[in-house]
This record gives sequence, structure tokens and C-alpha cells, in this order.
Amino acid sequence: MAADAERPRNIILRTIPEAEFERLSLGLERICLEPSQVLYEPDAPIEFVYFVETGVASVVAVMSDGSAVETATIGYEGMVGLPLFHGVDRTAAQCFCQVPGESFRMPAGDFQAELRRNGALVTILGRYTQALITQVAQSSACNRVHTMRARCARWLLQTHDRVDSDSFQLTQRFLAQMLGVRRATVTEAAGSLQDAKLIEYKMGNIRVLDRQGLEAAACECYFIIRRESERLLSGRESTNPLQRVQTSAHGQSQLTEPMPRAEELGGNNGAR
Repeated sequence: MAADAERPRNIILRTIPEAEFERLSLGLERICLEPSQVLYEPDAPIEFVYFVETGVASVVAVMSDGSAVETATIGYEGMVGLPLFHGVDRTAAQCFCQVPGESFRMPAGDFQAELRRNGALVTILGRYTQALITQVAQSSACNRVHTMRARCARWLLQTHDRVDSDSFQLTQRFLAQMLGVRRATVTEAAGSLQDAKLIEYKMGNIRVLDRQGLEAAACECYFIIRRESERLLSGRESTNPLQRVQTSAHGQSQLTEPMPRAEELGGNNGAR
């Protein structure tokens, strides 16, 4: 990549100072990522890091029966290969391309050499780590307490934020894997959003028709994850979705146990 090239869309690459980016860009290669393309395997050396531009990568936890459940998604706000930043060369998870798009790729050795310079890249990756932890933690809680319809809306919004179009490829198998449910459950949840004319879903493609309506259908987890990412990576402050929640009093936590989901009470999966 030429040193005088236009700065990328990727927030990490855009945030570092010009001189640092020019040095880093010498080791960057722009590539296209295809659906299901593996970026790193479980318990295998991570060979490259990827600064995503327009696609979406998925990190999944792998089970002994060969199934997997998504634990995090990575788009233009982040980087694939974060274990290398933390000084380890492998992880128990798999990461693959979920929504096709472009990315900048860098060999692990070059990336580690840049880290040893202890420049701005180290600082921004530390902040990105915190944003990713928030995403993983909030998504885990969301998967436990919120309805499938709200979770599906959250996930579609997170993907819509990262692609440069209202339409993107997404198979039913991928969506089921991302949400950790059977395909029939995904069909019901996506069908509910489509019946409400919020999305159009057919032949492995999603089209967002009503962004505001989709936000109304999502749970607060989407806004918590987005707010923390914007605060840490872009310096933007937005309204805290939890500002009216009393979390403690006199130094003691006031938080309660979660309410059961509608489906646990025999209700409709589509209920909010």
C-alpha cells in the first residue's frame, strides 16, 4: 500500500498519526474477503491481522460436536487478530468472514514489530479491546434475557452499521449460528421483522427497509454496545441508555435478577 494513499475507513488506521500510518501502510495489503473465509483457526498460530474496511468478521466459540456460536463481530471499527496484541499467538476460537468485503491484511511479524515501537497503535488497540469486551459481555447477557426478535434486530443493526449498503448477504445458517439458535427460530424472528416491513429477507440477502423501526424493535443492548464503541474509539458521547437505572445506593448494588424471557413462560418468540 502506497504511503500517500487515502486514509482507510477502518477507525484504528484512521486514528493513528499520519507518520505512524505511513510506516504501517508499508506492510498493509488490501484484500477481498469471501463468505466463510477463515481468518484464524482454533489453537493454531495467527498468521495475519486484518483491519476490516467494509465487511464483517465473526469470532465463534467452537463446540465438540462441530457447532459454533458467535461471541463477537468485527467491522471497520476494529481488527481481527487481537490475541497477538495481548502477547499470545493463538486462541480457542475461530474467526471467519461473515459478510464479504474489503480488508487490509498485515503479517503477524510485521504487526508485532510495530507494537514494539509502543506508538499510538498500542493505545488505540487498548481502547478497542475494552470496546470488544463490552460487546462480548453485553451480547452474552442479551442472549440470556432478551427475546429472539429483539436479539435479531440488534444483530442486524450491528451489521448494518458496518457495511456500506442497506443490503448485505446473510444466509439463514449464518444468522442461526450468530444467534445460537435453530434455523426455524431464526425464520420466525426474521419473519416477524419482515412482516413489520422493517427488513426484506430472501435468498440469503437482507435489505434494511426501516432503520428507525428496526432500532425500536431492538433491545437496549444495541445502544449500549454502540455507545461504548463510539466513546472509546471516536470520542463521541451519546445518551446513556441506562441513565435512569438506579444501580446502587449507599455503596450497595441495587440490581435485581433478570426477568424470564417470554418463550420461557410459554409465550411467543416474537414478543418483546
